[in-house]
Amino acid sequence: TDSFTYLSELCEQGLSERYKNPDESVREQLEYELKMIAQMGFCDYFLIVWDFVDFAKRNGIAVGPGRGSAAGSLVSYCLKITDVDPVKYSLYFERFLNPERVSMPDIDMDFCVRRRGEVIDYVNRKYGAEHVAQIVTFGTMAARAAIRDTGRALDMSYADCDVAAKLVPRTLNITLEEALKASNQLKELYVKEPKYKKLLDTAMKLEGSPRHASTHAAGVVITEKPVYNYVPLARNDESIITQFPMTTLEELGLLKMDFLGLRNLTVLEDAVNLVRAKKPDFDIKKIPENDEATMQMLSQGKTKGVFQLESAGMTSVCTRLKPKSIEDITALIALYRPGPMDSIPRFLEASEDVSKIRYKHPMLKPILEVTYGCIVYQEQVIEIFRKLAGYSLGQADNIRRAISKKKHELIDRERRAFVSGEKGRGIRGAVKNGVPEDTANSIYDEILAFASYAFNKAHAVSYAIISYETAYMKCHYPKEFMAALLSSVQDNTKKMAEYIGDCSESCIELLPPNINRSFESFVVEDEGIRFGLLGIKALGMKPIANLIDERARGGDFRDIEDFCRRMVGKDINRKAMENLIKSGAFDGLGYNRRSMLLSLDSLLSAVEADLKSKISGQMDFFSMASESKDSGIRLEKQPEFNKKELMRMEKETCGLYLSGHPMDEYSDMAEKADAVKIGEIMADFAEEGGPQKYYDNQKLKVCGIVVSKDFRTTRANTLMANIRLEDRSGSIEILAFQNALDKSEHKIVEDEPLLVYGRISQRDESEPQLIAETLSGLGEASEAEDKMPARKNESTEQEKTLWLRISGDEERKLHRIDLLLQMFPGRDKMIIYLAGSKRRLSAACIITDVLTAELKSLLGEENVVLK
Repeated sequence: TDSFTYLSELCEQGLSERYKNPDESVREQLEYELKMIAQMGFCDYFLIVWDFVDFAKRNGIAVGPGRGSAAGSLVSYCLKITDVDPVKYSLYFERFLNPERVSMPDIDMDFCVRRRGEVIDYVNRKYGAEHVAQIVTFGTMAARAAIRDTGRALDMSYADCDVAAKLVPRTLNITLEEALKASNQLKELYVKEPKYKKLLDTAMKLEGSPRHASTHAAGVVITEKPVYNYVPLARNDESIITQFPMTTLEELGLLKMDFLGLRNLTVLEDAVNLVRAKKPDFDIKKIPENDEATMQMLSQGKTKGVFQLESAGMTSVCTRLKPKSIEDITALIALYRPGPMDSIPRFLEASEDVSKIRYKHPMLKPILEVTYGCIVYQEQVIEIFRKLAGYSLGQADNIRRAISKKKHELIDRERRAFVSGEKGRGIRGAVKNGVPEDTANSIYDEILAFASYAFNKAHAVSYAIISYETAYMKCHYPKEFMAALLSSVQDNTKKMAEYIGDCSESCIELLPPNINRSFESFVVEDEGIRFGLLGIKALGMKPIANLIDERARGGDFRDIEDFCRRMVGKDINRKAMENLIKSGAFDGLGYNRRSMLLSLDSLLSAVEADLKSKISGQMDFFSMASESKDSGIRLEKQPEFNKKELMRMEKETCGLYLSGHPMDEYSDMAEKADAVKIGEIMADFAEEGGPQKYYDNQKLKVCGIVVSKDFRTTRANTLMANIRLEDRSGSIEILAFQNALDKSEHKIVEDEPLLVYGRISQRDESEPQLIAETLSGLGEASEAEDKMPARKNESTEQEKTLWLRISGDEERKLHRIDLLLQMFPGRDKMIIYLAGSKRRLSAACIITDVLTAELKSLLGEENVVLK
């Protein structure tokens, strides 16, 4: 069977599955597309894409509904390469493959980020490793980078370069030439300051030059003969890549594919699998369309974790638009970009009151009705040329491209054809179709204004479907969705904290890690979401797998001793044990965290000794496997840490607070102080088009817990501090200089609240910082309520120091003291004298009766002195 016949058979089979009783127009469209594909010689291309997409779906690898203009193809839909109905959403094949402009087709595919490599491996095996290569990409100097790099070479100060760089508008792919036209301040610098003229003139010559080479994130080339017959190759790390970039490969006529990994597809797949544990027949592709509860949730701004809709700006637009359908979500995705963002107010106004919509001609209504009278999509531009002026779809797409590339001569010439027609090209013209000449010119002007910003609807609707599916899961299966979402960001504590905050707002309880209940990732339980073991530091995939296997084999662990005995030789080292205890994974198994930590060394030694007595030879505790009856070891019970200390341990071992947040008890005070949520500032500055609500040099207050502090001396011999401040919503770096520190240095205490008034500062494209003007506390927490250990009153008694003397076995005793210091953090002084090496060390702690008793037990009463 030849390629065309096989492709046609597959499409015919898909057509009957996609459309039970297809209209004649649908069948005609399919035949037309197949004919065009065959004429252009792309049958094999479609079969190759169908093959690896079919492999992915047969093997349970999540595949996106579509990406780019390929979703406009009925052939793609019938082959199940895409899952977007081009008929339903008024998409055009010509936007994907234009018979009047022959170019290589471009089908980009999204796969589950975790299993994308399996699809690439399949392609390698299918066509042979010599016929497949990844593609090089060259990072080039964009406008701002060109200014900074040039300034550095010209030996200009960072501050001077920063002035010019920050005046470049935040428009995607803007050039310096365009920036000089758009920014009056930048143009003024250029005209009036010779040093800036030299800087910008030089930067314009370098702009767009390659800066570095790397492997393209998704591009793969497939060739009939070995790749080295067509292009030079290079080695990049472990992979073979082409030395030519993607554009050059396309010009050579080589077959290029994009295999992209999309985290949100993995989230959806994992969430669906969690739902299927209780509902085996659940199918995300069969959920109701335009579900009312889901749309209501989006209208309320509950968009955290929803694909494409979770940014602060997009959330705000959702609350105003109150989307009612996937079409509305599609429009939002198309509009929320730097260029067309200015059209959003008009779009929202029309959506809120449809009586305000005015069409310049009745023929525009069926084309623009879905977007409330606004031109939003490239497909709408094509349809206007086709319906009003009689252009073919191919001709209409060509002029759309010319307008987007601002080819002025062609644009002016085409106006005459649009209004009055052009017989030689078979264009009838709008006037002959009943549109008044002045109206036709006005419509053409509107096309010119919007066409350069119009978005590819095929791509927007493909992503809107993923947005809707994630929103539906969040609305109807919130625990399953949030568990999958949290699992997808286990390597990003910032995003985890953000999503845990959303769980709290949604009344979903985050359950701490549990040695008998937790798995590698987050899982759903009746009471809430159970924290995944992979989120605990010092625990890798292998020890977690061993732990889960042992639990499945021998049942739940009875207590910490049972765990130690059964996990011998299974990659659980002492640090992992310590972190499991600190994270709360052993809570509820008979002993509190303090008791387990203080007894850990003696427990491990006892278990090791017990095993050695049964086995000949000397073996380290964690290098052998054995099963033993309980030897009757009993841990000494100690009073538990206070709440703040428990939370600090969770932060230390998991990167975030689990059982609460230190700011919880200060939230009312922070609100009264008019402090801005840190997460709001960070999210606003992360917006694609730049911040909308906050701005550089803006003065405001933030309040949070001091996570870390670092004091140092500047070149001017003055003091400065870097402080990391965190509230429930996020964290920010605070820079405090001598003037702010003079009266407030003593108020900067780790794990304590701090109120900061200062100004926002953002350098380059980095995260914003806050330059502190004043620092103040929020008031002391009630020690009685928090059950803090008794402490000397610093205001009435002279400060005392705890002196320790260590003789013999220094390493073991220092390790033990280090553990005690973690349990008793504070600002009291401790001096440690090492008798053997005659060294003196200093440390900080909080001096309590419990601490001194532990130290005397370890070192001997005569070696612990408080004076």
